[in-house]
Amino acid sequence: MQLHKMAPGRVQAEQKKARPLLPKQAVEIQKFGRITTLPNGLSERVCRLSVEVLNQVLADTMTLRDLYKKHHWQTSGATFYQLHLLYDKHYNEQAELVDQIAERIQVLGGISIAMAADVVETTKLERPPRGREEVPVQLARLLEGHQLTLRAAREAAEQADQAGDLGTNDLLISQVIRTNELQVWFIAEHLVPLALVRDDAT
Repeated sequence: MQLHKMAPGRVQAEQKKARPLLPKQAVEIQKFGRITTLPNGLSERVCRLSVEVLNQVLADTMTLRDLYKKHHWQTSGATFYQLHLLYDKHYNEQAELVDQIAERIQVLGGISIAMAADVVETTKLERPPRGREEVPVQLARLLEGHQLTLRAAREAAEQADQAGDLGTNDLLISQVIRTNELQVWFIAEHLVPLALVRDDAT
């Protein structure tokens, strides 16, 4: 039926139904920090504690991921090509961790941090300057970011283990910690005091 043929009251009702749900009209269906209880065999308290520490690891991981992309774009010098590829590889691995951590938070009935402003407020990693830095500074900044992320992940894994949250413990150890440790090795090996070219004949 066309709107102009309807009774005025019905027209208003149809128009109200047809309006898009704008942000001002929307309501949060779950507040950040609240837990939706799921039949996962864990208490709400355990889920809340795990979600809290996982969100810290998530914020640090998202920051580290983006730091890799910044350096991917801005690296320079004799090792440009190799580091350009390595930074991007590590970026993709960190991006995969972000998804796994965020999904674990949702599985526990929590809400994962998602927006850049919230990440900035939560992460423990120092904000880098907007400009380009030298390669040794980039590498040192990445190593510091890994160290902070690993500390948070190890503390979270220990807490999850003590609380009986084996799924969170497994994710943190088998994925987050092992991935970060491997990336630390790759990055740290670039900082050894060796010349790029050496003439053994001299």
